[in-house]
Amino acid sequence: MESENEKIILFPKWRKALEEESLEALKAKRYEEALSKLNQLISFQIHNHEIIIGKLICLMELGRHQEAQELCEEVMSVKDEDYYHYVHIYLTILFQTNQYSLLMDQVDYELETQDIPYMIREQFKQLYDVSSKMIKDAKNEETTEYLLELQEAVEQQDHLKQWRLIESLRKFKSNPDRKVIQLLKNEHVHPVIKTAIFLWLQDNEISEIVDVQKLGFQLHVNPSDMVDLQSHTTIKQTMVLINELEQKNPSLYQLLTQLLNRYAYVRYPLLPTSEDVTDLAEALLYIGEEMLNIHNGNREELTDKQKYYINEIQVCEQLYLSIIED
Repeated sequence: MESENEKIILFPKWRKALEEESLEALKAKRYEEALSKLNQLISFQIHNHEIIIGKLICLMELGRHQEAQELCEEVMSVKDEDYYHYVHIYLTILFQTNQYSLLMDQVDYELETQDIPYMIREQFKQLYDVSSKMIKDAKNEETTEYLLELQEAVEQQDHLKQWRLIESLRKFKSNPDRKVIQLLKNEHVHPVIKTAIFLWLQDNEISEIVDVQKLGFQLHVNPSDMVDLQSHTTIKQTMVLINELEQKNPSLYQLLTQLLNRYAYVRYPLLPTSEDVTDLAEALLYIGEEMLNIHNGNREELTDKQKYYINEIQVCEQLYLSIIED
């Protein structure tokens, strides 16, 4: 169904008057008035370059950046002779609204075009470089703030806050400082937090010997040389021993896998040796059967080492759940 404006003919004199009035209002910085008249012209399907640019200026000056951004995206979909003018305005809007990553993505897209004019290419590159610096500066500022908060959380023994801050710093791909590395041997730091810190060091490919102390164990290790958690020999060998349960008793298998993963996370990087794999697997099986009320009449008497691992797995389960909610 046709709109009312499509039925009405816009006479040349009326169109000229609207164009002149909108231009006059724009020059006088009466942006609301200018925008109203420009919208009238657009409603009659009159949307040449000057009118679109005028509307974009009004929207930006009125702080209606989202509308301006959407209008740019609309007109940029048609790659006419004014395309790069619209792109430049679009990038300006993104810069003014701190959308630096989106700006950089758009510039990457534009620079893939071989026939982009040299001057425009250089302008886009400058915007890209400034945006990259803004992101880096913001990241550094936020990292500094988070590191200060982390030290306060350690002093207050607020384990949950420590966890959230470290996970945020890992997502930022921030570099852990010397104070953070020292936390690996601080007896007041939760074992789960120490694992998160160690994984953070691995994320950043930290290649130096660090001292890790947790749960009565101590290890001097280079994070870059340490095999990742799921690839650790002890974990893989233990999984081999419980894999046969996957078909026999899927529920028990799933529980043992979960217990093993949580246990390994809490202890990492100080995991048991391969010599203890059988005892570890037996301890997991005992706990799993007890939790699921499975009676095993063929079970042999537990050894002292198996009892030790049963206790340690249960302690690690509690430690894990005190910080992480799966």
